Amino acid sequence: MSKNLNLPNILALFRIALAPLMLWFFIDRANPIFSSWHISWFDYFAGLIFVIASVTDFFDGFIARAWDQMTKLGGILDPLADKMLVLAGFLGLMAIDRASVWAVFLILSREFFITGLRVVAVSEGKDVASTMAGKVKTVAQMFAIGFLIMNWPYATTILWFAVALTLYSGFEYTRDYFKA
Repeated sequence: MSKNLNLPNILALFRIALAPLMLWFFIDRANPIFSSWHISWFDYFAGLIFVIASVTDFFDGFIARAWDQMTKLGGILDPLADKMLVLAGFLGLMAIDRASVWAVFLILSREFFITGLRVVAVSEGKDVASTMAGKVKTVAQMFAIGFLIMNWPYATTILWFAVALTLYSGFEYTRDYFKA
């Protein structure tokens, strides 16, 4: 048990806890306890939570490799935390009408499909390591979410670029699965 309760896994669990908190700042804007808040404060808090979660994503992987603390639990928690953060971000942004329903549908469909494919690959004893395209896809999605949260220029363009990278990395992963 203590092997699994290491700093990288604690950071991943923290990221999992931040995802619903970030979503809450998107979908509960009409709550009477926030009646004195300007609407922009919801974006600032969601953005701050997103940045904290994104930074912990970098550090949990870095620490796990540097300190040789990679575990099977971490191999499950880290991608789960990533998916939960992306899901919370895109659903929240859709709820406040900042993200295209089609873009979110395409991204989430790819994520669910590849997650299922990874489960099948593991059951068949195939390698399920992340690809460079998958890592670039994650970074692009994070940038898209950040730009959309802050309602910055070119946010929609970055979102559609992330969609293209997401679909490409899904194609690449599927191709590699069938080659193995």
